[in-house]
Amino acid sequence: MEIKPEEVKAFIQAALREDIGDGDHTSLSTVPADAQGKAKLLVKDDGILAGIELAKAIFKEVDPELEIEVLLNDGDEIKYGDIAFYVTGKDQSILTAERLVLNCMQRMSGIATTTRAIVKKLEGTKCKVLDTRKTTPNFRLPEKWAVKIGGGVNHRTGLYDMILIKDNHVDYAGGIKNAMLSAQKYLKETGRDLPIEVEVRDFEELKEVLEIGGVVRIMLDNFNYEQTREALKIINGRFPVESSGGITPETIRGYAECGIDYASMGYLTHSIKSLDLSLKAVK
Repeated sequence: MEIKPEEVKAFIQAALREDIGDGDHTSLSTVPADAQGKAKLLVKDDGILAGIELAKAIFKEVDPELEIEVLLNDGDEIKYGDIAFYVTGKDQSILTAERLVLNCMQRMSGIATTTRAIVKKLEGTKCKVLDTRKTTPNFRLPEKWAVKIGGGVNHRTGLYDMILIKDNHVDYAGGIKNAMLSAQKYLKETGRDLPIEVEVRDFEELKEVLEIGGVVRIMLDNFNYEQTREALKIINGRFPVESSGGITPETIRGYAECGIDYASMGYLTHSIKSLDLSLKAVK
């Protein structure tokens, strides 16, 4: 996924509107408007840091005059007691940005930490771990960004940048052949150049996909290890292969050792623990 500055800005503006409304009245009522100060991002967990670049953009959106001194970068290993950055400027501005910065960085760091652990499990194999669309609504950009920081690979960004034919599409279309031929016809008629990936649930569907072709990847849905190895023999290197469906940190290495190219895991974004980070005033 390409991180586009305009999309980052739009995300930040929407998040700030949600949080600030018509004003940060606590800060406005308790802190002098001209008061200047400094705060530090204190690490209170071990893991992988993520969200530094986003935090910088948040601070600048809130107040362009805020100055950020970065000590640790996205992707760095962190431990309890580390200081990731200092921010200096108007106290009111620091307080207004505080919660959004922490919400983003805590969750992003949790995702990056989880992803890095999965990537390490895959060392020595050719398999790469993919994220999914099982993301928090309106928070997909930071979550997929964090997967990249952790060393994972982004799958499609949304419904618009890839055709991914899954079980419900197949059933509604009246079969995998109908779905694939209809998708290929749609692309031709609309002049779109989108990759097509197709999910198969059994060896009969796999056979049909191989007969039709025209896809960039075949997804094996809920195949066990033995079925995966058999499917790879049948495919025989003609298409990249992705395993999907309930893959866990405990099972992903086994799938990788079967010889697949990718394993997709909703776990990367829907079952993580946020890292404990805190923004503290420097007195």
